[in-house]
Amino acid sequence: MVCFRLFPVPGSGLVLVCLVLDHGTVTYNGSICGDDQNGPKIAVQFGPGFSWIANFTKAASTYSIDSVSFSYNTGDNTTFPDAEDKGILTVDELLAIRIPLNDLFRCNSLSTLEKNDVVQHYWDVLVQAFVQNGTVSTNEFLCDKDKTSTVAPTIHTTVPSPTTTPTPKEKPEAGTYSVNNGNDTCLLATMGLQLNITQDKVASVININPNTTHSTGSCRSHTALLRLNSSTIKYLDFVFAVKNENRFYLKEVNISMYLVNGSVFSIANNNLSYWDAPLGSSYMCNKEQTVSVSGAFQINTFDLRVQPFNVTQGKYSTAQDCSADDDNFLVPIAVGAALAGVLILVLLAYFIGLKHHHAGYEQF
Repeated sequence: MVCFRLFPVPGSGLVLVCLVLDHGTVTYNGSICGDDQNGPKIAVQFGPGFSWIANFTKAASTYSIDSVSFSYNTGDNTTFPDAEDKGILTVDELLAIRIPLNDLFRCNSLSTLEKNDVVQHYWDVLVQAFVQNGTVSTNEFLCDKDKTSTVAPTIHTTVPSPTTTPTPKEKPEAGTYSVNNGNDTCLLATMGLQLNITQDKVASVININPNTTHSTGSCRSHTALLRLNSSTIKYLDFVFAVKNENRFYLKEVNISMYLVNGSVFSIANNNLSYWDAPLGSSYMCNKEQTVSVSGAFQINTFDLRVQPFNVTQGKYSTAQDCSADDDNFLVPIAVGAALAGVLILVLLAYFIGLKHHHAGYEQF
């Protein structure tokens, strides 16, 4: 599986995050096992002008992940519609990570490379160069972060049952998160988050602790990203978009996190439609809401308030309350009830008049 995605942010900065690409769109032209003159190389191409290359070198008793090279095409108007300079740009990073020969290199922890306004994130890396006799080694060489990482406190409630109904969990604490564009706040969010995950017919309920959760992201004219991460959550992305030039909504949610059994749970959905409100306002909903990302993943929100665009002086604008949606349903009900009442009164008046009319004839 190959994961890449680019989110351009204001100015020339870029953020590289994960998107699972269809294998049909990925090629590996130029990848080689190496020989006496050239070391092994992994070369990945995805889309016109986008590529990633990892180079390996060998010493007497070790081999090295020597460097990585990432190229991106700002001439791609779909990915970079606002780029002023069009062309293919390349960023080279020297790593020189040394690994014993015939060892498999593993790094589950998140590693970040940043250079020339390009940020690259890597995790769940598993690679071996100079494989002997065509057999992958069973010896693993861990990166430093994996060697020093500790087991995070268990915050999962797991149901050892073949059903998808999790054990009820208390209401999560609401946290306040923000994204800055330079010195200005461009996105605000306050919410209690509860994750409902089903994997291998086992359901888990996870309350997000805002005290140990960090927020980052980016803001553009028509999209905004809020990314949350912690010791167990690699990323939980909320992507907002503008529609009809006058409203915003939650368009996309992506998550990758470690479960209590050590496995990694990853889901992405870029075709959502939640938290709709006018631009220049915030969206608020104090009652519990459910964002259904997939059949295996839902997010319950509590005490929600979010404003991904047009934040002024770091404060929320006037809120559109989700109760307004309920009021919209009450209006036709009230109108219908009023019309029914009028109809009943008309019928009563008719029958009363009819009765008096017959009584008048009986007097003769």
